[in-house]
Amino acid sequence: MTRDEATQLVQSYMRAQGEHLSPGLNPNGLGGVAVGEAQLYFEHSSDTGALKCSALIYRFRDAPRPGVLDGFRDEQKAGTDAGGGTVDFEPESKSLFLSRSYPTAPIDLVFASEMSKLMAASLVWGHDVFERVASKVIPAK
Repeated sequence: MTRDEATQLVQSYMRAQGEHLSPGLNPNGLGGVAVGEAQLYFEHSSDTGALKCSALIYRFRDAPRPGVLDGFRDEQKAGTDAGGGTVDFEPESKSLFLSRSYPTAPIDLVFASEMSKLMAASLVWGHDVFERVASKVIPAK
């Protein structure tokens, strides 16, 4: 999808969330919105044309302990509902997301529904799944 298509898709979604003045994506192809407790980020790749949508699970203060990321990936492999996304760790921001990419622009209503599922799953992953992974990886004192 083109940058303009991605921008229009994100703008439409933002308007539906009550963000009527949002540019959708900035000149670098980035955007974001908070919906309730959920945080959603958008990134358009000019190389591939894909729009990456990422719902925040957790932002680490330091690099995650060994085994933590593998624990989240194991949860995904075990079939824990990820709202249509996949586990995605961004080292530069030390943030863990559920992400999905769109090579072509979906219908606005479909996109909104899929973003709702992605954000709802990210909240569950940020609470229940995080506690489950931490209890397996971080030894009790």
